Amino acid sequence: MAMNVGSSTGEMEPMMDINTTPLIDVMLVLLIMLIITIPIQLHSVNINMPIGTPPPQLAPPEIVEIAVDFDGTVYWNAQVVPSESDLEQRLTNAASEAVQPEIHLKPNKLVAYKYVAAVMAAVQRHGLTKFVIVGNEQFA
Repeated sequence: MAMNVGSSTGEMEPMMDINTTPLIDVMLVLLIMLIITIPIQLHSVNINMPIGTPPPQLAPPEIVEIAVDFDGTVYWNAQVVPSESDLEQRLTNAASEAVQPEIHLKPNKLVAYKYVAAVMAAVQRHGLTKFVIVGNEQFA
């Protein structure tokens, strides 16, 4: 059993297959260069923090606690807010004060996010800057 490697006439025939090894090597080098040059994506939010030490507070700030119950009911300092327009009016009054109160948002663990997001959007819309979400330990 012998294998015929060449032609019987002794002449070399041209090779019809393309050599893809150098092409694959170049492709892999380009892929590695692309991976190295892509900037790292950070899942963070850049916040401009104040620089320096803040002046001491003369009086403790007024705190307004807005609670959102599991069914979407909103409470302003433990009093039920009957409608969204009433909440908007209270936020407008709080924003117009000379010293804005601190808004503490305390959502219930079972509340749908849309109710909490609506309150946060209303606070932002009225320009209240002292805003805190309280009770995050219940979600851990």
